Amino acid sequence: MDTILRRIARAVLRHSRWIPVAGGAAYFLLWALGGGRTLTMTAVVFGLFAVAIAISGFVPSASLGILVLVPLLQLVGVLYPPGATTWPAYAAAGIVGLVIAFRGEGVVRKLVLPVGVVTGFLFALRMMLPSPEEFSWTSWVGGEYTVTDYPIREGFVTLFIVAVGFFVGMWAVGLAARSLLREREMGRVLTRTDFELRLAEDRARISRDVHDALAHSLAVIVSQAEGALALQAKKPTVATDALTNIASVGRVALTDVRSLVESIHDQDLTAVAPTADDLSALVARMRKVGMDATLQVLGEPRELPASREQAVFRIVQESLTNALKHGGPTSTARVTLDWQGTGLAVLVVSRPNGDPAVLGASRGVGIAGMKERARLAGGWLTAGPDGDDFLVTAFIPAPVREFAHA
Repeated sequence: MDTILRRIARAVLRHSRWIPVAGGAAYFLLWALGGGRTLTMTAVVFGLFAVAIAISGFVPSASLGILVLVPLLQLVGVLYPPGATTWPAYAAAGIVGLVIAFRGEGVVRKLVLPVGVVTGFLFALRMMLPSPEEFSWTSWVGGEYTVTDYPIREGFVTLFIVAVGFFVGMWAVGLAARSLLREREMGRVLTRTDFELRLAEDRARISRDVHDALAHSLAVIVSQAEGALALQAKKPTVATDALTNIASVGRVALTDVRSLVESIHDQDLTAVAPTADDLSALVARMRKVGMDATLQVLGEPRELPASREQAVFRIVQESLTNALKHGGPTSTARVTLDWQGTGLAVLVVSRPNGDPAVLGASRGVGIAGMKERARLAGGWLTAGPDGDDFLVTAFIPAPVREFAHA
């Protein structure tokens, strides 16, 4: 049932500009059927009010003009005045006020209330005067009183307040509907914006993960292949070791990428991500390639959230990959993890030794990814040359420990 109502509401909003047209046609039809003997004389009044309703969604200024024009022409005797059964036709003014309050913009919306007051004044003034069918508001509600005996001032004030009050009430309904609609539209916009931001974050995360998973492995593979080619003539046995390392690194890269793709496809949030504890194996693999890589841990290790553990691993992995790409397979790399009071400080110092591997990649892309990982983990990262060395310094905050007091 709720779904059906929502579909109806969406359909109504989609065709809201044409609803007043249908309302104007229905208004004229109803009054034509109930006009009785005065229909020929009041048809113009009903028609003008029907037009005012119909065009209120397209030409609201002309619609407001008709609301003032009709009672004014009735007051001067050009149009047939309201009678004992036709005075409720002025409900059209409230309908117009509702539509313009809902759809109007700019100056027109500001003119709605003043026009309603003027229309109410002219209507009340005309109702106090006798009509050709010997009807006036005073004689109708007064019963035994005559026009001259009935308190005209009180009757005029009553009619004016009722007419303006009805108009203001319909105007308020239009404003409330407009406010509700805009609130829902704003909610939809915020929901879509949030979705797009999350999508952009996911894309950036996937891009970083793919880069980290492949860049390191490909750097090792290319370095091993180039080293084997260079030493093939002097040391043929080197090719066997290089192919073994290439196969091992390739399998690891394939596993990482497959796990990443499966986690994206299945939305598997429980997939095991690399942590700081895996850095020992990472450094050992780099030593197999030929790098002089070491890992030093200072302080008392503490548990970090999974996302920060992964950030530490990826930062060190990218730093070692850059050292391999730009410093060569025999470069030196010193990794230090310093557990301090508020978190984990990471220092990677690398120094080239020999010709760097030519991979066509710039150091800046990897550094930007490392900085973004550190920022998302709540920390910071700097990277740059220091004499002959290249330094990567990062800090990842750790959760505050709660100590029990005796």
